[in-house]
Parts: sequence; structure tokens; C-alpha cells
Amino acid sequence: MTQSQAASAAPAMRVPLLDLKLQYRPLAAEIQVAIEQVCASQAFILGPAVKELETAVAAYSQCRFGIGVSSGTDALLLALMALEIGAGDAVITSPFTFFATAGTIARSGARPLFCDIDPATFNLAPAALERVIAAQCERRGAALVHRASGTHVKAVMPVHLYGQMADMVPLLACAQAAGLKVIEDAAQAIGAADSAGRRAGSVGDVGCLSFFPTKNLGAFGDAGMCVTGDAALAERLEILRVHGGKPKYYHALIGGNFRLDELQAAVLNIKLRFLDGWSAGRQRNAAFYDTAFAGARLGDAVRSPPAAPRGARHIYNQYVIRCGGRDALRAHLAAAGVGTEIYYPVPLHLQQCFAYLGHRAGEFPEAERAAAETLALPIYPELTEPQLRYVVDTIAAHYRG
Repeated sequence: MTQSQAASAAPAMRVPLLDLKLQYRPLAAEIQVAIEQVCASQAFILGPAVKELETAVAAYSQCRFGIGVSSGTDALLLALMALEIGAGDAVITSPFTFFATAGTIARSGARPLFCDIDPATFNLAPAALERVIAAQCERRGAALVHRASGTHVKAVMPVHLYGQMADMVPLLACAQAAGLKVIEDAAQAIGAADSAGRRAGSVGDVGCLSFFPTKNLGAFGDAGMCVTGDAALAERLEILRVHGGKPKYYHALIGGNFRLDELQAAVLNIKLRFLDGWSAGRQRNAAFYDTAFAGARLGDAVRSPPAAPRGARHIYNQYVIRCGGRDALRAHLAAAGVGTEIYYPVPLHLQQCFAYLGHRAGEFPEAERAAAETLALPIYPELTEPQLRYVVDTIAAHYRG
């Protein structure tokens, strides 16, 4: 076989980054019945399925209240609105995350203040948060002010990236000492827990979840939820979700249309029962990768994610490796039929839309290094052991030439 023929040959196996059809098939009949029940009732807006899901997800997240919303992005925006964060304010967050984290801060009228990540977990580094507050901010009366912009720093928004909780004990202590609210971006982390057993979304003032189809608990479209233990904040979130009206047509607040769709809630109520099993499947696959990569002896060419702290629960929404020559490896895997993704190729401080913040390359070196080195591998629970072995063998073959 010539080199050109070999290059055009079909891959020995195909391993997509994600295949939701495998999850859907055994649930299809039950889901269709639930959808038909909603259609028969014609109760499409904030009906009983939404209330059921809010109660169940709040309990699952160890919170008293759940407020179903239209997406994970809207959950973040609604949380900012409910905490009265807007023009003239600032929120500290990570530059290495999905766009919505900082995007919603900017949409609220506030200023994103970035601080670097922990290279081991990819999450907001507590030491970096302390440095930002000490070096860039000062007290002016009761307010914490960002010197360069004059904005009032109101909150910190840690992200539980890839399904692992940020180090919330020192982050929370730092935020409380500075008088800051804490909004947990738990879009990728429903059911993740720290070593004390506290679930993602339950530690700060409000947690924000996403049910985008690719999440461990995914809807059939966009959906999300805010969770909180604060009754007054929960009521404010509920009011703002429906244009700020309470009672209907009487508006003390300016809110928006952030309602969770009843059809999505009906689907999610069924899928929630299987969530722990699916997360366990992801953990099992991650353990296979860890062992297989260690056995492959690839040295620094491939570095698996570090193990979660003892007692903590990582749900592996993504399994992300660091690798040398990342883009060449990705092309090799694609040619071999293996799906991958880069989360995220451009850190937020270098995105064109945030040029007004005045950041330059090199300011957040760990975020920039992660953006250049990381690659997400297939991790969904329905993967077979031969598929997992094929992924590892294909990567090993690439680095061994």
C-alpha cells in the first residue's frame, strides 16, 4: 500500500467525541410518553414538570431552592441581576472558561476582572484571587474598588471547570474577607463535590447549572437552573425570571424572560434518575485512561488530569489532557477516527471583544499555557473498553513515530 493509499484508508475504529444517540435509545419510549403528556396538557410554561425538576435538582445539589431558567448562560445573567450587579461594578473570574462566564458579566454592564488559574485543576487559583484583591484593589469606605477602572468589586465567579469543583474553602474565605458575593459557575459540574461532600452550587450565594445537551445531565435543547439556600434571593430570582413582575403585570423590578421550558423539564426529570450512573461511567472511563496513559510511558508528552482530592467527586464532563504538539496530535486523532475538542483555544482576556479591558499576552500565563496544551478526549459513559484502548494506542503511536 502506498503512503497516499494508507492516508486515505478508513480508520480502524471510530470514536466520536460524544454520541448522545446511545444515551437516548433506552430512554426513548419513556421520554416520548412524557413529551406527549405535556402536549396533551397544553401547559407549556412553568408547569408541574418545571416545579418537579426544580425541587429534585435543588435537593440533588444540596440546596433549598431551584429556579429553572432558559439556559446556563441565563442562569449566570439572572444571578448577577438578582445580586444587583451592573454598571460601575466588577466581578472577578477566570480567563480560562467558556465565553458565557465573562460574557454575562459584561452583558450586565459590569467589568470582568480576570485572575489566573491553578495549572493542576484549571480552576480559579485562590492565591491569584488574593493577589488581585491585594495588588489591584483598595478599600474606599465600605466599597472594594478596582483602582485602574474605579469600579466597585461586588463578586467573585469561580468556575468548576470540566466537572471538578474549584478549591472553594480558600476562595470562599478570601471572598468573605473582602465582602464579595460568590456566584458558582457550575455549568459543567452538576453533582460534583468537594472533599467535605459539599455539592457544586451549594457553597456560594448562588450556583448556576447548565443542561445543554452535552452536559452530564443534558436537555433536548437549552435549559439551566439557579440553585441557592437563600429564600430571599430565590424569590428575587423567580421574580426576575418573569420580567420582574409580581403579581403578574405589576413590575417593581426590570427582569427578563428566563423561563425553563416545560418540555425540557419533562425530559430532564426522566434523565435525572440516571445521572449518577452516567457520571459513574465517566469516572470509570477516566480511571481507564489514567491507568492506560501511565502504562504507555509517554512521559511529558501526555499528562492526564491529576486525581481529584481524597473524598472529592469529579464528574468528568470532560477528560482533558495536556500534550506536546497538541494540534498535530489532534489532526492525527481525527485521521484515525477519534473525535476531540479544544476547550478553550483562546483565553478570554485575549478575545477581541474584551480588548477594551487592555490585557496583553503573558498576563495570565497559566491560562494561556492551558489554551495551547489541552485537548479533550471522548469520555461519555457508553464508550467501550476497546474504544478507550484505541484512543490511548492511537495517541501512543503518534508520539512513538
